Amino acid sequence: MFIHETSLRVRYAETDQMGIVYYGNYSQYYEVGRVEAIRSLGISYKEIELNGILMPVTKMNIKYVLPAKYDDLLKIVTIVKEKPDKRISFRTEIYNMNEELINFGEVTLVFLETETKKVVDIPSFLWDKMKVFF
Repeated sequence: MFIHETSLRVRYAETDQMGIVYYGNYSQYYEVGRVEAIRSLGISYKEIELNGILMPVTKMNIKYVLPAKYDDLLKIVTIVKEKPDKRISFRTEIYNMNEELINFGEVTLVFLETETKKVVDIPSFLWDKMKVFF
């Protein structure tokens, strides 16, 4: 299992009139978690794309527990529980400054060959970085 943590401070533009994070912004927080998790392996999303692989989202589930508010420092925990194959699923848990779970969900992406747009297995250059966790 692969686990990575990153943090993000809620910006004013991400909130509604009540100072609460607009629900649609959580998908962006999930993306921040995924991108930073991959980066922690020594490879970036940009490098993956430059190597001919796209990673479109095919499924997303989300559960809102407590609100995040303007200026909160959030902890984003990104977890890959199962060995990736043609798909990779990221569970994301978001905690507030009191370590309370405020949001969680799962996003599934597929590996797509850029030119053919066909689903392919996880590229070896990415699997080589991840296999130690499985």
